[in-house]
Amino acid sequence: MALIRFILGRLILLFNFVFAPKKAKREVAEQQALDAKTENFSLYQLNACPFCVKVRRTIRRENLNIELRDIKQEQRLSELVEQGGKRTVPCLRIDNEDGSSKWLYESTDIVNYLKQVAQPA
Repeated sequence: MALIRFILGRLILLFNFVFAPKKAKREVAEQQALDAKTENFSLYQLNACPFCVKVRRTIRRENLNIELRDIKQEQRLSELVEQGGKRTVPCLRIDNEDGSSKWLYESTDIVNYLKQVAQPA
């Protein structure tokens, strides 16, 4: 089973590389404003997870500047479990100005949220 998962993971990464979406083009000021909106976002993920790939493709398509945190690193995994409450990926962490954090799970919810954030004001 591990061999099948390994092969499928590599195929997912290959297809993602070959068919990578184009980044959105914006005016410099508009892109800087969007970068400021997303500077406190981080995505907890695994490289070959198909749901994580779905979210990363949206991040690329919308040209968002979001930190990727791979949970294969023990520190990132413990952050996700202790602070987010689940070991589920993908998970978008949104740090608020008051020091609190919002943890958004489910790839479809994350994609919809990111598309909403990327809409011009």
